[in-house]
Amino acid sequence: MYVGKVFFASKMKAILARKIGMTNYFGDNGEIVPVTLVEAGPCTIHQIKTKEKDGYESVQIGFGEKKKLGKALAGHLGKTQSRNLKEVKMDTSDVKFGGTITCEVFAEGEKVHVTGLSKGKGFAGTIKRHGFHRGPMTHGSRNQRKPGSIGAMYPQHVSKGRKMPGQMGHAQVSVKNLKIEKIDAEKNIIAVKGAIPGPRKSVVLIKSVN
Repeated sequence: MYVGKVFFASKMKAILARKIGMTNYFGDNGEIVPVTLVEAGPCTIHQIKTKEKDGYESVQIGFGEKKKLGKALAGHLGKTQSRNLKEVKMDTSDVKFGGTITCEVFAEGEKVHVTGLSKGKGFAGTIKRHGFHRGPMTHGSRNQRKPGSIGAMYPQHVSKGRKMPGQMGHAQVSVKNLKIEKIDAEKNIIAVKGAIPGPRKSVVLIKSVN
């Protein structure tokens, strides 16, 4: 079994990371650059799927450690008991089972896509959730923050996709074409320009731009 760093020869690269928080630094021209710091890897390769056996190519990577696992999951993961698992479609020709993916697979200045679970904001009305306008506050109006009409006389049902009150946030969100500003290989930290989805300590997936 191969254990060591894996450098992807294909264009597709991916790594799981834990969000630390936002900060900023001064660039070379004195400009203040807002960045989000993430702890990227190291991630262990737990499974490799091929076209011959599974019909498509993908790699299952794991990040973090979990103390207690069920027998089935513990047998699948082996000695490295990863807390977070993610399957990513990529070329498997240069990937080895049991290998380790570090933040060094990316380079400073590279563009990436970041996918994570956004912050949950609970049950919200149409004004907060969809940006609806409120009704008049005077002249006897009782329709300040109500959603208003949700349909017509025909057809006698609410049309599909109607914007209404409901759960806001806590959904998968992808932010594309973010720039990697700095990489600290010793501490496994990547500084991504701008904001990424999710609260602090949440796990996000960083992928290269195809």
